[in-house]
Order: sequence, then structure tokens, then C-alpha cells
Amino acid sequence: MPQIWAGVDIGKTHHHCVVLDGEGKRLLSRRVLNDEPELLALLADVLALDEDAVWAVDVADGMATLLISVLLNHGQQLLYIPGLAVNRASAGYRGTGKTDAKDAPVIADQARMRRDLTVLRPDDEGAIELRVLTNRRADLNADRTRRINRLRGQLTSVFSALERSLDLGNVGPLILLTGYQTPAALRRTGRKRLETWLRNRHVRSPEALATVALEAAERQHTAVPGEKITAQVIHTLAKEVMGLNEQITEIDKLIAARFREHELAEVISSMPGIGPLLGAEFLAATAGDMGRYGTPDRLASLAGVAPVPRDSGNVSGNLHRPRRYHRGLVGGRGKSSYM
Repeated sequence: MPQIWAGVDIGKTHHHCVVLDGEGKRLLSRRVLNDEPELLALLADVLALDEDAVWAVDVADGMATLLISVLLNHGQQLLYIPGLAVNRASAGYRGTGKTDAKDAPVIADQARMRRDLTVLRPDDEGAIELRVLTNRRADLNADRTRRINRLRGQLTSVFSALERSLDLGNVGPLILLTGYQTPAALRRTGRKRLETWLRNRHVRSPEALATVALEAAERQHTAVPGEKITAQVIHTLAKEVMGLNEQITEIDKLIAARFREHELAEVISSMPGIGPLLGAEFLAATAGDMGRYGTPDRLASLAGVAPVPRDSGNVSGNLHRPRRYHRGLVGGRGKSSYM
């Protein structure tokens, strides 16, 4: 059984470490810079107290990556306790306020008492690459959604009939909006010139899109205030959405290529409904190591597919999805041409 427990409250520039013995007595408390020499010095001082140590952190990636790598590279046992669990547990300890110096002993004490914490292990390089790529894709997809929403809002303010008629998830309407944003501009162009303009830009079914756009233009003959500058904003937003679509397409190709290189890709792809994107999300979340979850039920809980009871007065006995789960595993993040 371990003799000491080192809890580390993770910060961007500094971490705070507190070491407890088996009785909960504090042996060390230190604020350390998130820098390799400082972390190595902390490791040496902790091991000088007792070589049989268990470390615990409240963040498992991002700003904790360097510390985690240092500890795992030196063969240390490392546990992860989620920040929400630390926050809830801290209510049972003396003192008030959210501080690193307070949270660090809570982390250490929880690691000392609990036996259900996740053990952090080194991930293989392929899983790490997929985690970076899928996180980047999620960011791009979120940016695209925000810009499409802004685009719809701007278009509604000057040309609501066209906004109702277009599916901005398709590239054709976006191309249309890079050239035409107002009813008057569409009417001046006319059907034949608009169809030719769309066809020259390789829009699918230019005739149908031109018909929809001109029908919308005929329903509005009023120029609203600020129409000219709003049209410029619409043009810019449409170009930005198209650029994000291209970036997402490229990163999808990269994710698919990296996924197929992984040794578990063939087995994962053999499961119905799992393509390269969802398979990459699976590897990014699990590193392909099912042993770290203990039971299939814990993995199902992570993926949000294990319902839990909602025992309140009006809905007693009903089941619902857990509040905290890995959303990327529920069908992948966003749309993908691979699914």
C-alpha cells in the first residue's frame, strides 16, 4: 500500500502540490512553476519523503501534460480526479474559498481514501495524434456553426425571404451569397445571367438555385436601412464559412488517414455504424485500452449510452442520459462524409 499521496492542483503557469501521509498529515506544500526543472525538483523532494508515492491531478490534459509526462516517464503511479469531484468534496473540508492551496490537499486526501479513481497511463502516439486532430475538427466545426448563425441573422435583417429559402449547410447557397445579397441585385441580374454565373462556379443544379433566389427577390421590393453594409458583411461571412468547410474537409482526410494507420482500426471499423471519424473519436477518448475502464458499463457511461435513473417526484423511474459524458463518442462531432 502506498505510504504518501501527492495531490497537485493544476494551473496554467503554476501548480500547487500537497503531500499527505497515511494519517492525512501534511508533509509538504509547495507552489511550483509549470516548467521541467521545477517539476523534476518537486519529484525528487517528494520521493525523498518516501519512494512509495501516489500522485493525483485534477486535470488530465492541456496545461497538465508536461507534469503528467514527467511523472509517467519516471514510473510514478498517477490518478485522475475530475475537477467537479474535487469541488464537491472540498465542501466537506475546513476553510472557504476556491484556492490552489486548498484544493491540492483535497485532491491528495481523496486519492488517499478512494479506490475508484482513474489511473492515468501513457497513451500511444497514434491516439495522441487523433486526439489533437479530432479536437481541432471540433473547434473548426464550432466556428462554422457560429458563422452560419451570424450569416443567417444578417441575411434575415435585409432579405428574410432568401434566408428562409436557402440551406446554408450546402455550398451552392454560400457561393450565391458571395455574389448576391439583396433582392434588387438579383432582379437586376436576371435568370439567365444568374444561372450562367452559378454554373461557371460549378454550383450543382444552378437552374433550381437561381429559381429559388429570384422567387425570393420578387417577394421583397423594399430596401431596408443599412442594406449596403450588411450585404458586405454577408459576403464576408459566406466566404469564411466556405473556407471553414474546406479546412474541415482537409482535416477529415487527415483523420481518416491517421485512423487507418492505427493497429486497432480494422477491428473498430468492423463494428456497424463506425467509420473513420467516430473510430478516431473512440481511439482519442480511450487510446484503445479498454483495461483502463474496468468494466463495459464504465465505458458505456463515458460514451453517454448508459441511462441513469432520474428519481424525482414527477418522473420517478424514468431514465435519462448522464449529465457528464464524452459527446464526441455519440455519433461523432458534427457531420462527416465518412459516416
